[in-house]
Amino acid sequence: MPLIKQISLLVLFSTAVFAQEAIQYTFRFPAPQTHYLEVEATVPAGSPQLELFMAVWTPGSYLVREYARNVEAFEAISPSGAPLKWTKSRKNRWRIETGGAARVKVKYKVYAHEPAVQGNWVDAGFAMLNGAPNFMTVVNAEKRPYEVKLELPAAWAKSLSGMKRKPGEVHTFVAADFDELLDCPIYAGSAPVHEFVVEGKPHYLVNEGEGPMWDGPASARDVKRIVEEFARMFGGLPYEHYVFFNMIVEAGGGLEHKNSTWINSSRWAYGNNAEPAAPGAGGARGPSRHRWLNLVSHEYFHTWNVKRLRPAALGPFDYENENYTTDLWMAEGFTSYYGPLALKRAGLASQSRLLTDLSSAIHTLQTTPGRLVQSMEDSSFNTWIKAYRPNENSINTAISYYTKGEVIAILLDAKIRRLTRNAKSLDDAMVLAYRRFSGERGFTEDQWRAVCSEVAGADLSTWFNQVISTTAELDYMEMLDWYGLRFRPSPAGRRNVYTGITTRTGSANVTISNARRDGPAWLAGFNVDDEIIAVNNLRVGAADWPSRLDRYPDGEKLRVLVARRGELRTLELPVERRAAESWALEVRPDATKAQQDNLKALLR
Repeated sequence: MPLIKQISLLVLFSTAVFAQEAIQYTFRFPAPQTHYLEVEATVPAGSPQLELFMAVWTPGSYLVREYARNVEAFEAISPSGAPLKWTKSRKNRWRIETGGAARVKVKYKVYAHEPAVQGNWVDAGFAMLNGAPNFMTVVNAEKRPYEVKLELPAAWAKSLSGMKRKPGEVHTFVAADFDELLDCPIYAGSAPVHEFVVEGKPHYLVNEGEGPMWDGPASARDVKRIVEEFARMFGGLPYEHYVFFNMIVEAGGGLEHKNSTWINSSRWAYGNNAEPAAPGAGGARGPSRHRWLNLVSHEYFHTWNVKRLRPAALGPFDYENENYTTDLWMAEGFTSYYGPLALKRAGLASQSRLLTDLSSAIHTLQTTPGRLVQSMEDSSFNTWIKAYRPNENSINTAISYYTKGEVIAILLDAKIRRLTRNAKSLDDAMVLAYRRFSGERGFTEDQWRAVCSEVAGADLSTWFNQVISTTAELDYMEMLDWYGLRFRPSPAGRRNVYTGITTRTGSANVTISNARRDGPAWLAGFNVDDEIIAVNNLRVGAADWPSRLDRYPDGEKLRVLVARRGELRTLELPVERRAAESWALEVRPDATKAQQDNLKALLR
């Protein structure tokens, strides 16, 4: 064999060996009160140059977050302890001159003072860490195992993650590849952990911040019922263990992972102090508890929808750039539908509470002018520049794929049930799609539409085109008729003054926060941030602004004094009264037995 060929084969063999060797990380917290995490990584090299990269976004949250901005004190070290030369090759890449070393050691610090579910948090009490803001890996060699060892402060006794523990190690976790590494948040601290078992698999509810205001055992029992409900729907659980990271930190939001979720909560949400359920509400919980359970249910349903049954465009992930898809209306909107629906089915919410939740989505959709401007496909595709970067005009130009996607799910479920006379439902479509497309394959929009048509026994392509690809108004009549529902009638004769503006709360002044383009204030030239001072030369404040307008007859033109960028000016606002719109679902008084049975079949 020629010498050059022998050398080439040796290089290829060496590269393959190193590609399979684990990158080993050590996380240290020498001064957690300063919000810093210290990272040390041993990285297989074997070539003259080694290029590392850090993700710029976290799957499930579609915004480039530039995690590298929190990295400092980067250094590269040879096996002998000598410093190695390195340069930044991109905003999120580090290029190291290895000198041919088989392995190099990398050290850096990460500032972690962002409690958002896409971020990082380290303080004196605990650490809650996402993968994307912390881990670096080798460019084009992500498919390798990883190991993460935690060196904890003496007061921190516990660590949990979606990753498996390394056998024989207490605070060391292992991941099969970079996708798993970034998909598994890590908690370290001393929080109460409530364990329960479903389908023979352990589940952990980590209540960081649990105190006398939070009922830990009760919250774990309710979460277990959510798990049981979805296990029933899908016929089992697709993981070996699951962790609910419940950070009670007076913040909000949730983010899904394959076998865990990170949720931010308020200490007032789940305890004896929380609002009681309404009398006669059965298994319903008070509003704060219900909101928390709804968030848990939503994020947990993602275990199937998105994390395993995913749009083909969302995998394999490109962690350095935007990943575009037109299917987030299904990924998030359908999840928003099943969140509250599962609570009712699990006995954690009443029928009236569910109808209120569904009504809220419909009301938000129908009172957002942007529904007539942006389609669902456009909303999904442009989430990177619109959904996560709203401004005061977003209400006029955009519509959330969470909101309209949920309403589409409501209508689609009713349509499938009607076409099959309750023999099939959206549940069947979700389960069939999961069995057919979950895993590495993913699904296209056409495949999803085909599954729904197959389950319904009818071609739904025209309907899908209208609700997904256009901005046409949705038709609620089929859904209302099938379930025997109606939109609650508005009070007879009541017509409210409509301006189309929303004002900021928490201030004695009347300051405009947004203006709907279908309202008289928009057409009269009122601007966001205008401070309304007087109406017809009489001073007005936030407390009496709505009632002041109500004093004037329909059609009268009011002289409104506003302050705009420090300058006073008078605008003319016509009084316009409109009948109050009601999008509140309720059971029809004359609902037939068949319609009542249809609703029961949905709620079961």
